[in-house]
Amino acid sequence: MTAVRDNKSLNRFEMETEGGLAFANYRLTPGKVIITHTETPRALRGRGIASELVKGALKIIRADGLKVVAGCSFVVDYLDKHPEDADLRG
Repeated sequence: MTAVRDNKSLNRFEMETEGGLAFANYRLTPGKVIITHTETPRALRGRGIASELVKGALKIIRADGLKVVAGCSFVVDYLDKHPEDADLRG
């Protein structure tokens, strides 16, 4: 998989895939990143790409010393399934 990058100009985390761009839109608030929507190319859904995207986004958020707020159901589910990232909840 390709690394996740923070496209600050579009306020989204992005990851190139063989089928196109997967992304997670976000809004910044003081000390927190609110992930509002995740999207993967339709043909690639169900292959774990969105999970890889969120995992990479959380790594960036952690490195930046911020917290995450799950503003979409996918991120809520991801955080519920990955208690190792519970400390990032804002």
